[in-house]
Amino acid sequence: MSKNTIEFTRNYADQSTDKGFQFEFYCDRCGNGHRTRFQANALGTVSTLMDTANSVFGGLFGRAADLSERARSAAWERAHDEAFSEAADEIHPLFAQCPNCAAWVCRKSCWNDQRGLCKNCAPDLGVTMSTAQSRKAVDAAWENAAMSDDDKRTVSGGWGETITATCPHCGAPQPGKAKFCAECGGKLQSSAHCIECGSKLAPGAKFCPECGHKAGG
Repeated sequence: MSKNTIEFTRNYADQSTDKGFQFEFYCDRCGNGHRTRFQANALGTVSTLMDTANSVFGGLFGRAADLSERARSAAWERAHDEAFSEAADEIHPLFAQCPNCAAWVCRKSCWNDQRGLCKNCAPDLGVTMSTAQSRKAVDAAWENAAMSDDDKRTVSGGWGETITATCPHCGAPQPGKAKFCAECGGKLQSSAHCIECGSKLAPGAKFCPECGHKAGG
């Protein structure tokens, strides 16, 4: 990183004090942070010694401390900027900036090395597929839990069987899978076969759908 420029000017927290400098840098995607090593500040040590001497000698050095405060403040700012630049250099290998959305993300969890993009712009397909499957399974679980016992028995009976919606004799609608009509007692499931070709005939069929022969004749 160039010493003339400083990156990471937004996604960080400054934990610095008069005694030293320390920073926490955060991933724009997951929010996890990395804290840099503490860097002691020599000016902070001098200030502490001055405060101690001032309290011991009853303010004898107080005036000298006041006179040097402005210079110390400017020097602290310079030391702070240098410490921040070093901290950014220290943390830089752990982060990558996405060329598409410009977000700074951690390489460990939020960077897609294969695509060269952050995982917001280029998610891991395996993770995405697994997530989709999990959501589908959850939806199926809720759907199955909401089904009545009668509906479950109907579904468990198999989708290959034809379920008669209305009675072929009286036309009454059928609430579920049944063998006989609840209104007239008529048989719903026909076991008739064509006498010509042997194909199974649907309830009420007048002609065979396979060979066209008249049913029952």
